[in-house]
Amino acid sequence: MTHLTEHSLVQGGRSAAFATACVRGGVAAGLGVGALAVLVIVAWISSPFPDSGAGGALHLAAGLWLLAHGVELVRTDTLGGLPAPLGIVPLLTTALPVWLVFRTARSTLDPADETGPRPSPAGALGAVSGGYLLVAAVIVVYSESGPLPADLVTAGLWLPGVVLGAAGAGVWTALGRPLPGREEAAAALRGAAAGLVTLLAGGAVLAGTALVWHAGAARASYEGIAGEWSGRVALALLVLALLPNAAVWAAAYGLGPGVVLGTGALATPLGLAGDPAVPPFPLLAALPPEGRGGWPQWAAAAVPLVAAVVLGRSVGRATGTGRARETALAALGAAWASGAAVAVLAGAAGGPLGSGRLLAFGPVWWQAGAAAVLWGVAVGLPAALAVRAWGRRVPRPKHPKLPKPPKQPKAAKAEKAPAPAATAPAPGAAAPPPPVFDFSLDGLNGPSGPNGLADLDDDEGYVPYDYLPASWETAPTPPTPPTPPAPRPAPAPRADTEPPLPSGTTGAEREAAPKDTP
Repeated sequence: MTHLTEHSLVQGGRSAAFATACVRGGVAAGLGVGALAVLVIVAWISSPFPDSGAGGALHLAAGLWLLAHGVELVRTDTLGGLPAPLGIVPLLTTALPVWLVFRTARSTLDPADETGPRPSPAGALGAVSGGYLLVAAVIVVYSESGPLPADLVTAGLWLPGVVLGAAGAGVWTALGRPLPGREEAAAALRGAAAGLVTLLAGGAVLAGTALVWHAGAARASYEGIAGEWSGRVALALLVLALLPNAAVWAAAYGLGPGVVLGTGALATPLGLAGDPAVPPFPLLAALPPEGRGGWPQWAAAAVPLVAAVVLGRSVGRATGTGRARETALAALGAAWASGAAVAVLAGAAGGPLGSGRLLAFGPVWWQAGAAAVLWGVAVGLPAALAVRAWGRRVPRPKHPKLPKPPKQPKAAKAEKAPAPAATAPAPGAAAPPPPVFDFSLDGLNGPSGPNGLADLDDDEGYVPYDYLPASWETAPTPPTPPTPPAPRPAPAPRADTEPPLPSGTTGAEREAAPKDTP
């Protein structure tokens, strides 16, 4: 019985969490449409000559909210009386609803109170998306009675896709952004993201440069449309919302397929072909002139080139420890993923601006995606293999350099000047005897004794070692003098000669001495 009670409590907690997530999804949809409604009502109030009342302003806010999700609108108040489609999505307005859905799904799986029940990842995705789409369905029905009704076909395709994609990204973030288990798949996704960011950043730089180049024409177009200060503010907000579209257009222009400027007109780096049907708008003043393109137009190809190199570098560094086949597969996967993302962005950034020649306007989604894949394969794949090969090279051992001796001061150099070389003795000459130091006390006689040493102790500055030679303890031993030769023996005395007398004998004694007889 206890087990059944705990199970029912768990099921009840999950049901409550699922219902809470569904409500939070609906609140996110209401916050998005409410933010746009505030902007539209402020513009309607500040307008000196509004075309409709507050109801028209609310219908316009609902239409803009649906357009931010990729839903095409239909303009019924045209000059010819025929309905005209409007499908170019201001991508900056898409950021707010996408961020609201993303944050709601992430906070559903990562609440502040960790002890409370949570739905499963699939349950959170379904609950948040379901609550959001319920509110979106009500807004679609409400827009049908206004001047900008929604196209039901695109509302059934794009609206659920955008909501599910944003909610799925929030659930993935709450789970710690896990990547596929295989190293090649993870490296391909990272490389595709790096290449896509680089491509869009380069497109933004390219579009900004073109606007600065044609600043005069853009300013003239802005002043011709704006009118009163309220119209200028509204037009400035519209230009700001379309800046991401300009970046995507510039990126598609650099990829090669270019952008379509109405039916039968195409602008590519090689030139502008056909007769463009360009309405007066500040951003459209940055389009290239008619005729063949020059080096400023050809320089746009540097944007996809750099993006492909960045893609290959990211893949090569991520798969540098594997085989070349794995690096090649990862680079191909990154190229295809980048191409799919470019195709989606190109499809959202372009679309119809009306009927007739304005039915096709902006980049063609499949052409832009295919060009991104080709750039990734032609440039990104060799770059990835080159980065992998460069990372696997064996560095040469570097021998350590010996430290340089410290520089000596000039005084020390002068003291250590080399002594003059000793003159070599002449051949055959005897070598000079080594120096002999005389340790005798001769010459030191003084008035106080035989050697003058009696009063040396009384001298205050006397140091005994001052009278010894320098380095006496290491003086060489003087050589032993050569032994004199032995004296020759004296010759024997003759018989007729007298023997020598002892020393000290006088002459008288010599005469008195007896003589030997023969």
